[in-house]
Amino acid sequence: MTQSQEAPVAIITGGGRGMGAAIARELHGRGYRLGLMSPSGSAVELAGELGAIGLKGSAGEASDLEALVAQTVEAYGRVDAVVNHTGHPPKGDLLDITDDKWAIGNDLMVMSVVRMARLVTPYMLKQGKGAFVNITTFAAFEPSLVFPVSCAYRAAVGAYTKLYSDRYAADNIRMNALLPGFIDSLDHKPETAEKVPMKRVGTMNEIAKTAAFLLSDDAGYITGQNIRVDGGITRHI
Repeated sequence: MTQSQEAPVAIITGGGRGMGAAIARELHGRGYRLGLMSPSGSAVELAGELGAIGLKGSAGEASDLEALVAQTVEAYGRVDAVVNHTGHPPKGDLLDITDDKWAIGNDLMVMSVVRMARLVTPYMLKQGKGAFVNITTFAAFEPSLVFPVSCAYRAAVGAYTKLYSDRYAADNIRMNALLPGFIDSLDHKPETAEKVPMKRVGTMNEIAKTAAFLLSDDAGYITGQNIRVDGGITRHI
């Protein structure tokens, strides 16, 4: 078997910009072959740069996820790792958020993880191993009224992460959630850093390296965890 055939394969949603792109670059640097998707053309553009599979599509659309997995498997024959990463869902004052907006958030954040697991788990079972990382938020522990839909559904992803990990741990398939704090993928006001015990916002590179670790065999005994990478801002013990 050639080195390229042995190289692991990772799928990343929201993989064209920000933290998703940083994770893609980090995994590429570690020898992964990649399947990337994002709602804009950024994942397609990055895929061209990295020699990866790139699609334009939304993690909230079942058919787009199916296409991403199908094209990645067709190209590489396997899936070793998945990073479920999405942008923010609709927001607004708590009781003003419509049913339609809650439904969009559910599809984008919860059902994307459920559907991806349903699509990819059979390949991981056949391979005898696999790992997922679900990018959520530190506010899954300490919800903020600024992002009510995000907080509610990313907390739900944390619960699903534990349920999935319990179900498939004995099959050597792991799932963890990574909870970023304030990260430089967004433009933060200077006073934001003052809220953080480390007195700075985190970097996309720090998130990428943590995700890569969680996907690697070095994290082989870590599953079902919500791991905060937030500079100590959360008070939750």
